[in-house]
Amino acid sequence: MPKIVNFLIVFLLYQSVTFSKINTNQDFNHKYLSSYFSGIFSLNKQNSEESLKFLEKSKLIQDKHQNYLRNYLISLIINKKVDVALNKAKQQKNKNNFFFEKELLLSVESIKKKDFRDARLHLNKLLESAELNKAYNIILFETLNNYINVFNAKDIKVYKNNKFGEIDNINYAFMNCYLNNNKTEQLFTNYINSDSKNSRYIYFYIDHLIEKKKNQEALNILKNINQLDSTLLLSQVRFWAMNSNYDKINNLFSCKNEKDLIAEFFYLISNLYSSQGYFINSNFYLILANYLNPDFYFNSTLLVENYLDDQKYNLAKKELENISNEDLIYEWFKIKKKASIIQIQKNKNEALDYIKKKFLKLKKPNNKIRFEMANILRNFEDYDEAINIYTKLIKSNNFNKNEYADLLYKRGTCYERKKNYLNADKDFLESLNTFPNEPYVLNYLGYSWLERSHKINQAMELLKKAYNLRKDDPYITDSIGWAHFLLEDFISAEKYLQKAVMLMPYDPIVNDHYGDVLWKLEKKIQARYFWSSVLNLENTDDEMKKSVKKKIEFGL
Repeated sequence: MPKIVNFLIVFLLYQSVTFSKINTNQDFNHKYLSSYFSGIFSLNKQNSEESLKFLEKSKLIQDKHQNYLRNYLISLIINKKVDVALNKAKQQKNKNNFFFEKELLLSVESIKKKDFRDARLHLNKLLESAELNKAYNIILFETLNNYINVFNAKDIKVYKNNKFGEIDNINYAFMNCYLNNNKTEQLFTNYINSDSKNSRYIYFYIDHLIEKKKNQEALNILKNINQLDSTLLLSQVRFWAMNSNYDKINNLFSCKNEKDLIAEFFYLISNLYSSQGYFINSNFYLILANYLNPDFYFNSTLLVENYLDDQKYNLAKKELENISNEDLIYEWFKIKKKASIIQIQKNKNEALDYIKKKFLKLKKPNNKIRFEMANILRNFEDYDEAINIYTKLIKSNNFNKNEYADLLYKRGTCYERKKNYLNADKDFLESLNTFPNEPYVLNYLGYSWLERSHKINQAMELLKKAYNLRKDDPYITDSIGWAHFLLEDFISAEKYLQKAVMLMPYDPIVNDHYGDVLWKLEKKIQARYFWSSVLNLENTDDEMKKSVKKKIEFGL
């Protein structure tokens, strides 16, 4: 209740000048103001359907209050009523009420019609606006201007580098692709090679190669992608390419199409907003992207993720129904997300039963799907079934060294959980023999040996090697700190465990470990403080709470 009160106080103070004008109008009915407040509150609480319902009820104030129209347009978009929003924006086209979302929509509509002059006119109306001071708005403004200039001039020379880093780099590659310039391929490879996180753009490079009839070159790139750990998009594209369905790859996107290029830019903006938890902003640009390029239907997976992260499970389920079962990898995505909702809304056992049944009904699940199913079973502690799938995959002998090493590691963790240490160690050592510098395998094996008081000196060497490879990894830092604790080197243990707490402050195990070492160093007040914090952390299970309560009362 206090949050709602505070929100309304701030809102009323902020809107006092505007609404004082409305209140002087004798025709104004207070029920519209009430509906408007409810609409804004719902919008801020990310309740898209509720916000639209309330804003529809308060339409009569639209001519008296600019912010009404802004919020109404946003609410229409996030409810997928893009055509209605565009018509509403057009009705206001010649009125002197410029704001970012309205002019953006009108500009996008003009780009869609290839009327680049009109698109630029709408954007230029925002030049004097204070809204351009917002970080993403200036990126949107400058980048759309760049695209419009290139679309109009058909010349890369009019492109302006805005110093937006990766955003400029990928947009420059797309603009060269649009103009069919010779350096397009080099620009894509430079961008992709600069950062492993740019894997989405491997698809656009593949799409460009296929458009150029370089199918074998595209296939060679896809064959070198890790088939067990690739993104949804690349997994589906790889699946299509391996079955020679190149048309399906090309039908998603064309860099020669202005609408597709702007849609991909909006997807990028949507992703940025999503990563910061601004789901309304993210959904706004994502739905605009889908409006401009409905063929790239895989983008809707981000909408599903946004709804799930925002705990809008009914909207997530509704969006999942829009994902076709024709594409194997995305059908599997749909199954996994439905299972996660069942686990949240019902229980763990029902979720596991659901995903097991759906997995068995899949037609010819590929290696990635079988690997992910094994990982799910492992996470649900169904180790025997997980081992069975990992073993079948290993015996198929259809993997490169990295993939083979990962399969051995995952199976080894299942054996270790079952206390079958002979087979666990065999898998871990074979994994390291195949891929010697994998920090997480080094860490897991070293930690396992230490806990068993097995090969203590070698275990410590493995942990040191893992830490030197990943000094800022919180799990590895915690492991080497706890190793020092087990060896009763409490001074060294404190150094590492303190760093682990800084890297991962909300992890119950890390805080528990740090409390333990503080106690051993006679810092008992601090120890009890960190143990007490464990009790308030979201992921602390009942067993750990019981153990920590004993420590708080009796110490170690």
